[in-house]
Amino acid sequence: MKYFNFFFIALLCLLTACKLVPSLGKNPEGEALTRVEQQPNYKDGAFKNLPYPDDTVQTRIKGSNMLKLFYGKPDSVTPPRQLPWVKTDLKILPDDKPVVVWFGHSSVLVKYRGVNMLIDPVFSGNAGPVPGLVKAFKGATHYSVKDMPPVDVVIISHDHYDHLDYHTLKKLRSQVKKVVVPVGVGSHLRYWGFKPGQIVELNWHQSFTFNNNISITATPARHRSNRTFEGGKTLWASYVINTGPHRLFYSGDGGYGHHFKSIGTQYGPFNLALIECGQYSPNWPQARTMLPVHWAKFAESSHVWNDPVRQLLPAAQTLGVNVTIPRLGEPYVVGSPAKQKVWWEF
Repeated sequence: MKYFNFFFIALLCLLTACKLVPSLGKNPEGEALTRVEQQPNYKDGAFKNLPYPDDTVQTRIKGSNMLKLFYGKPDSVTPPRQLPWVKTDLKILPDDKPVVVWFGHSSVLVKYRGVNMLIDPVFSGNAGPVPGLVKAFKGATHYSVKDMPPVDVVIISHDHYDHLDYHTLKKLRSQVKKVVVPVGVGSHLRYWGFKPGQIVELNWHQSFTFNNNISITATPARHRSNRTFEGGKTLWASYVINTGPHRLFYSGDGGYGHHFKSIGTQYGPFNLALIECGQYSPNWPQARTMLPVHWAKFAESSHVWNDPVRQLLPAAQTLGVNVTIPRLGEPYVVGSPAKQKVWWEF
């Protein structure tokens, strides 16, 4: 196994150097790198998380341990059978109020009055640089790019493979008006053939406004970035979506910190918060309803596949946070009663 680990890492490095796998993307260079280097949260050659009083050292996964993320995990990391899902015609959904459709993990469609926003779409069935490395659960692959309505804006939280999917973005490229990304992530998109005019790069607390009254604001997240072994060259973010009458928050990926309270104070309260499982706290009464994401599609850790939501529900009940957990593909209208059918226990 030791030699296989070494071979795997060496092969990935070779593919990166030779650009034989376009899904690896391309970090900022030239003018793009100059812009990155001018950002206030880019220091010592990498983007940094906000400082925390209880900050801990951010460690990287050692090459010799990388395969443990993919092999040798217990069977319980995946569901024992196909996940329940709902087939919805996304092109004719009523959208007088914001309607949210979750497709598993962090892929979400938000529709409101003819505007379609697609968050972290991953429809290839994989979350890795090559197919088959991290496969989607059965039942989590029934939606694809062809099922999507015309997309006004794609919102990307960061450049990890389970949030920025090369194959999905390539298929969406010709039918997307704008792609909103954190600073630096645009370099991947340009490498994949997106036009510069399609790409909007934001640092934390910068906004993009379209259709006269809908704004998307990048806000801090506590995470990291990389598609190869070189990290920190692109930023990561959470997002506030403000339609005027409604405010939605998407946590992106990452750990808990006091930035959640700051975001809620500055931009909330929110009608709906799309939160990575585990990111519940006394701060989240600032959101009327929470929809947990970042689960039910990929086995990227060694925990039981439905353990995150099992732990979340009693904690949310204790804190008085309303939680809605629709089935994959099942629409949820913001402001409506929570979806509370327990479909993840079998």
